[in-house]
Amino acid sequence: MPALDRVDLELLTALSEDPRMTVVALAERLRLSRNTIQARMARLDQSGVFESYERSLSTEVLGFPLQAFISIGLRQTELPRIIAELARVPEVVQAHGLSGSIDLLARVACRDARHLFDTDARILSIEGVERTETSLAMGEVIPFRVAGLIGLARREA
Repeated sequence: MPALDRVDLELLTALSEDPRMTVVALAERLRLSRNTIQARMARLDQSGVFESYERSLSTEVLGFPLQAFISIGLRQTELPRIIAELARVPEVVQAHGLSGSIDLLARVACRDARHLFDTDARILSIEGVERTETSLAMGEVIPFRVAGLIGLARREA
């Protein structure tokens, strides 16, 4: 991953403030040519700066208002297969591997408590999953954000 320079960080700041900003608008804001912006965007994309182009959608509007986090303990030797099976559970909207006593943390979205119970049971039935613990999400208090990190990087650059 190449080091990010001042212009890269200004570009990322603008995109974090308005992810739908067009290349033309970015060029105007940063006072650079459209071609320069496109070249930098392509380089940033190729270097892995942009993780996903998937639009963030409300699970509640889709009919799945209940969110929970399921901590999963498993047999480590079967981790790749278990992750593949977990990825086939549509209610799992995100999962992270963890260090410590919990191996995976899955974020799930469900219609109601019964649906959550069934989803947890499906996860627990995956061969190699040894235990689960479910915690209801009461509400998102700090959404995913990177603007603060970009600000730190800009001060350090």
